[in-house]
Order: sequence, then C-alpha cells, then structure tokens
Amino acid sequence: MLDVRRMQVLRAVVTSGSVTAAAAHLGYTPSAVSQQVAALEREAGIALLERVGRGVRPTAAGRLLTGHAAVIGRYVAEAETALADLRAGRTGRLTIHYFASVGPTLLAPALAHLRREHPGVTIDPRLIGSGDPLPDVERGDADLAIVVHRTGDAPPPGIRVVHLRDDTYRAVVPSGHRLAARRVIDLVDLAGEPWVGSEPSGPCLEPIMDGCAAAGFTPDFVAQSEDYATAQGFVAAGLGVSLIPRLGLGTRHPGVAVRPVRHPEPVRAICVAVREVALAQPVPRALIEALTDAAAEADQPVSKSVTAG
Repeated sequence: MLDVRRMQVLRAVVTSGSVTAAAAHLGYTPSAVSQQVAALEREAGIALLERVGRGVRPTAAGRLLTGHAAVIGRYVAEAETALADLRAGRTGRLTIHYFASVGPTLLAPALAHLRREHPGVTIDPRLIGSGDPLPDVERGDADLAIVVHRTGDAPPPGIRVVHLRDDTYRAVVPSGHRLAARRVIDLVDLAGEPWVGSEPSGPCLEPIMDGCAAAGFTPDFVAQSEDYATAQGFVAAGLGVSLIPRLGLGTRHPGVAVRPVRHPEPVRAICVAVREVALAQPVPRALIEALTDAAAEADQPVSKSVTAG
C-alpha cells in the first residue's frame, strides 16, 4: 500500500523542482526527503523521479502519483476543516430521546437556547413511548435521553446520568370530592378510593407504588390511562382519584382539583443520560446546561389556577 505521507513528500519535490527546496519547505533534511521518495518508489515498484542537471523532474509515474497526492491533500484539508467545525460545535447532529411531560417544560426551551448558540447543528428530538430510553443511549441510537432514574441506581458503564430536578406527584381528585376542600392530602386518605392509573409499568409508576406501600395500602386501579390528559378526564368523570407528576399537569382539566400530597410525597427524579465520550463535545454539554436551566425555571408553580381548598 502506498504511504500517503510519502506521496505528499513527492508532491513537494515535484512542485518545488528539487529535493533541497522540498526539504526546506517541509522542515526536513534533504537526506530525509530522499529517503522518503526512495521508500515510495519501492512501494510503487517504479521510478518516480529522474535527475536533470542539479534538479529532478517526475517520471510518468511520478506525475501520476503527484496528481493523486494533490487530490488527497485537498480531501485531508476538507476533513480537517469539517472536524474542526464539529469539534467547535459549528456542525453536527444531536439526537435526543424524551418522554411527553418533559417536552414542553424542559426540552422545548433548552432546544431553543441550543439552536441560538449552535445554529449549524441539526437537532433531532424523538418522543419515546413508555419504555426506558437509557438503553438507546448505551447503543448509540441517541446522543442524550431524558430519563426517570431511580436514586441510588448505578448508571451503566460509560454512561453519565445528570440530575435535572425532582418532580413531585400531586393528588388529582374530582372537583366535588370531599378531599378537594383540603390544602394538602395525606396519601393514606386515598387508600379507600378507586384509582385511575396515569402511568404504565416502569420508573414513573414505581414512586406511586412505593409511596402507597409506605402509607400502608395498595391502590385499587379501576381505570387505566397512559397519558395525563385522559387520566384527568377519567378523574373528572368520577371514575376515581389519581397521582400525576407536576410536570404532567401543565394543562388542567376544569373538573379536577389538584393538591399536594404528604406522608409520604411520591417523587420521580428526572435526569439526562449521556455517554461519557460525548461530554468532550461542546454541543451535548451545552444542551445539558440548557436543560439544567430549564429545569430550574420549571421548578416554579406549573399553574396559577390552583386555589387552596
């Protein structure tokens, strides 16, 4: 196989017209240049230069390789420029997997900020279903993923999990329910109620089940929904009560009352998962910073429409 670096040495000799001039241009000694050309001739199996007076000129094979060396040099220069742009965050593509309730509250403002700071980067946000997106990051199908992460669980090797915020669950009851008059609802007071499920099995349901277990009961689910708007509709219709995280209550159904819960207060930890190697790049770091800022903003009350009962 031909050595690309030696081809560039040959090109320097041909364009300058002598080994001495090429050596001065490249910062080599004339002897080193001659050795590189000789090695390339052995690789090519044919003479590449011939002496003419005190200088040299290329043979047909030398002209052929010099032309290809020029093309290779242009491609290498383009690759270096493209790499520099990627390294600086001027170009690239970023795929983010997220779940619905963090889309408008966390991801949208973070992506708006990222687009302003890195307009040349293609952003590909993808809404996921009820599955855990962490394996998507492990496989490289996503550069980052917003996940619900159980506190204390160690992330997979090579994955960094950055905590964004804790998202507390709220009790959602029909507006005419006896508990709607309370400012705060003890979780145990929901023990005898029919329940509307708002979460599929997985990390978002676990805080609900763990909280109910700590309060001494298992919820009696009589209806199930995997989206918060429908769950609120079921509650408003009188099918039961529910627990819904604050970030899932951006839009309130007029027929429900939303109250804080205590003893205990179920909480889900919202985090962003990213491969360690990606943290060396400016764009993933910038998005994590923007998500952190958005999470701090989202910590404000979700709606002013809730009144104390």
